[in-house]
Amino acid sequence: MPGLTGSWLNPVDDLSARLPNGAGTQGPLDGSSASSPDAEVARLAAPLARAWLAASAAALRDGVHPHITSGRRSRAHQQRIFDRAVVRYGSVREARRWVLPPENSAHVKGRAVDVGPRESASWLEEHGARYGLCRRYANEWWHFELLVRPGGACPALVPDATG
Repeated sequence: MPGLTGSWLNPVDDLSARLPNGAGTQGPLDGSSASSPDAEVARLAAPLARAWLAASAAALRDGVHPHITSGRRSRAHQQRIFDRAVVRYGSVREARRWVLPPENSAHVKGRAVDVGPRESASWLEEHGARYGLCRRYANEWWHFELLVRPGGACPALVPDATG
């Protein structure tokens, strides 16, 4: 997709961009980078993939260039991200505010996307409900899930992944 450059940072990788007080400045949790857009969409659950394609096409018409920075993750990959978060934040409880273990992660089921750049996430937060896509967590501007029927009203944000 247009707009993706080598200097653009994946929100999953650049924790310092999303954490308070400069936390998360030790580097990426998962060491990954954005993969090809087609590969990310193909790995999503079909209803989310359809919603993403419709929403991203509308965003492009509005001059916004959305990217999936992280979509479906394997259980092993999600576990590595979670384990690194536990080390980084010092406890399972604090880590769960930012990353869920595989058994609780919508990413493992292909039912969540992390979106960038921030302008695209803002567009999706404003217009995503038309496609059923809603931002889920108040502390994660990049995380969206298919939470309502297209045209429905998104539920209120929960503070973080702990609920």
